[in-house]
Amino acid sequence: MKITVAKVAYNRGSLPDGGSVDGTPIYHVKESFLDEHADQCIQVVDLSWDRKIAFYLDDILNPNECRKFIEITETLGFDPAAPGIQTPPGMRQNQTVHWIANAQDMQNIYNRIEPLLPPTIANRRLAGELSQRINTYRYISGDQFRPHLDGDWPAFGLDKTGTYMKVRPSGRSMLSMILYLNGQEDGIEGGDTLLLEGQTVKHRVTPKAGRALFFRHGIHAESVLHAGDIVRGNTPKYVARINVMYEQ
Repeated sequence: MKITVAKVAYNRGSLPDGGSVDGTPIYHVKESFLDEHADQCIQVVDLSWDRKIAFYLDDILNPNECRKFIEITETLGFDPAAPGIQTPPGMRQNQTVHWIANAQDMQNIYNRIEPLLPPTIANRRLAGELSQRINTYRYISGDQFRPHLDGDWPAFGLDKTGTYMKVRPSGRSMLSMILYLNGQEDGIEGGDTLLLEGQTVKHRVTPKAGRALFFRHGIHAESVLHAGDIVRGNTPKYVARINVMYEQ
């Protein structure tokens, strides 16, 4: 798959074991990774407890779309430095690449899932879009993401010239969307996502290609503490974090 790549932003990139790298790039990929006529039969599993919102949807992407997504990220190249992300030393053990995806692809994914998303959270309504910025992570044997809360973010896209990343005027994110691009059926060992209540594992979500896990994020009492369990074996795990936007 041939892709057109441009660097549209540079941020300081934090490293897994501490320290940082200036000028870590964020890319834009023009080409689509979605099939033109994809049949969707999305299934929903609710994992919510108390005041914590969590659920997953299966078959957000089909296997061919997942394959193309992985191919794009491998072409961009994974790096230890995470641009614009700050984590304590030792928390994030993986490699990453951040990019601005095709705008129509992101709208089409939103259209697939919109009927199954909470229409309001804390009296804030869905903004009608996903952020175009995708944070993709590759985990090899021994990698993990220790317990943490996800922060909330503005939506990102491109300026009118398509040259630079910019903030879009569509509120703030309230849900993390963790999109699994491969799973046990592809040879992944371990790598489950753990949803936590303190030290207690409330739910364990197994990676599966095309599955998307959603949970409330932000630094507050209703945010879902979570972790990526240790990956074992010879098959890397690929996941993407995408932000679901709500109006302010």
